[in-house]
Amino acid sequence: MNLFKLSFSYLRRRALNTLLNILLLSFGIATIVVLLLFSYQLEENLYSNAEGVDAVVGAKGSPIQLILSGIFHIDSPTGNIDLDEAKTLIRNPMVEDAIPMSLGDNYRGHRIVGTTKAYPQRYGAELTEGSLWEHPFDVVLGAGVADLEGLSIGDTIQSSHGFAEEGMTHQDSDMTVVGILDDTGTVLDRLILTGVETMWGIHAPHGAGEEHEDEDHDHADKAEITDTSYLADEHSGEQITALLISYRNPLAAAQFPRFVNDRTSMQAAAPAIEITRLLNLLGVGLDAIRVFAYVLILASVLGIFIALLNSMKERKYDLAIMRSLGGSRMKLFTNVLLEGLMISLAGGVLGIVLGHTAVELIGQSFAEARQFAVTGFVYIPGEAWIIALSAAIGLLSSVVPAIQAYKTDIAYTLSKT
Repeated sequence: MNLFKLSFSYLRRRALNTLLNILLLSFGIATIVVLLLFSYQLEENLYSNAEGVDAVVGAKGSPIQLILSGIFHIDSPTGNIDLDEAKTLIRNPMVEDAIPMSLGDNYRGHRIVGTTKAYPQRYGAELTEGSLWEHPFDVVLGAGVADLEGLSIGDTIQSSHGFAEEGMTHQDSDMTVVGILDDTGTVLDRLILTGVETMWGIHAPHGAGEEHEDEDHDHADKAEITDTSYLADEHSGEQITALLISYRNPLAAAQFPRFVNDRTSMQAAAPAIEITRLLNLLGVGLDAIRVFAYVLILASVLGIFIALLNSMKERKYDLAIMRSLGGSRMKLFTNVLLEGLMISLAGGVLGIVLGHTAVELIGQSFAEARQFAVTGFVYIPGEAWIIALSAAIGLLSSVVPAIQAYKTDIAYTLSKT
C-alpha cells in the first residue's frame, strides 16, 4: 500500500477544497515572505549605504531628513551651509575625512550630486567606461541612470532645478558625460556625480548672451578639479549642502555632534542612531501587517483541520475496508497526517513563490522601492523556517483527524453501512 499515492488521490478527489486550503495558507505565507524580504533588504540597504559615515553635517532641521537626503538621497535637504564654516569642521582634529555634498538639481528625476572623487571610492565603485570628472561640467553616471536614460560617453545633459523633473532647466549649462560607473547595488547606481565646482557654476549669476556661454566652456577646458580644489580661497562665500564625516577616533562620537550642534549654526546627525529610529518607526507598520499574516495562517490551519475532519466522516467506510484488508492503525494515522502535510507544504512553497514575485513587482513598480534596490531575486536564511512552519501547520491541523482514523472501529463502521 503506497500511502503517498493514496493520500494524493484523496486530495485530488476533493480538488476544490484542497486548492482553497492551499491558497489560503499561501497568502499568509506570502505576506510573511514579503515582510521578511522587504525588512531585510531595507535594513541591509540602509546600513550598507551608511557604512563608514560616522556623522552627516548640514543645516539645522530634522536629523532623519538630513540622513535621508545626505546619504540615501530620498528626501529634500534641510538647507545649505556656508563653505567657510564647513572648512573649520573639515580641519577639526576629531575629523579623519570629510566628503562634501552639493545638491539641488536633477536630470529627469536622477539627482545630480556635486562631490569629490572620494565619494564613489568610498563605495568601491569602478568605472565600466570613461573616467571620473576632471573639469567643471564633467559628469559621471551611475549604472542605473545610464541604463534607464540610454546615455553614453560624450553625451550632453542639462540639469533641472530641484528634485522633480518639471523643474526649471538650466539650458545654458551643458554637462558632458565622461564616465559610467559599474553596478554597485548602492545609492550610486541612481545618481549623477560631478565636482562641487560644477554645481556652483550651474547656479552662478549668469550674464547675458553668447559671451557668458563661451566663458563657461573656456573655464571648463582649463580648470582642473581635485579632491581639495573646492577648498581654495577663490570659492570663499560659496555654500554646500552637507558633509559626510568619518571620525579619527571613537571618542569623537561623543564629542563631535555635541560640538557641532551647540557651538555652530549647523547640525550633526549620526546615521546609526537615525537609521535605528527610522526602522523602529517602520516596524510598527510592519508588525501590524505581520499580525494580519498570522490571522491568515490561523484561518488556514482551521480550514485544513475542518476539511480533514469532514473527510474522516465521509471516509469511515473506506478506512474500515482498509483496516479489514490488513492496513494497520498506524498506516491510517500516517495517511491522514500525510494529507495535511502535503496541503501545508504545497501552500508553503506556493506562498514563497508568491512572496518573491510580489516583492519583485513592488521593486519594479514603485520608485520608492527602486531607491532601496528592493528585489525578489534574493534568498534569506529565514525562509528555511517558513517550510518548517508549513510542515508544522500541516501536522497540527491533521493530528485530531488522524487520531480519529487511528481509532476506526472496523466492526461498528461496517455494521452501520
